[in-house]
Amino acid sequence: MHDYHINIFYSEDDNGYIADIPDLEACSAFGDTPDEALHEVQKAKKLWLEAALAESKPIPPPKYRPVIYQAISA
Repeated sequence: MHDYHINIFYSEDDNGYIADIPDLEACSAFGDTPDEALHEVQKAKKLWLEAALAESKPIPPPKYRPVIYQAISA
């Protein structure tokens, strides 16, 4: 089973790490460390999916793949 790709990057503006899931609109989280940001975005993903189901909104399949992975499989 494939899961959603998670990006984690340092934000100087926020003085911490941002984790986001490109396939889930506006699903992101903040942490003081990369691990904390990952943990928080996993909680955000769970809540995002629960909210979408509760509202009968479509849940997009995992599609996003960073360019580096696309180049390797080409």
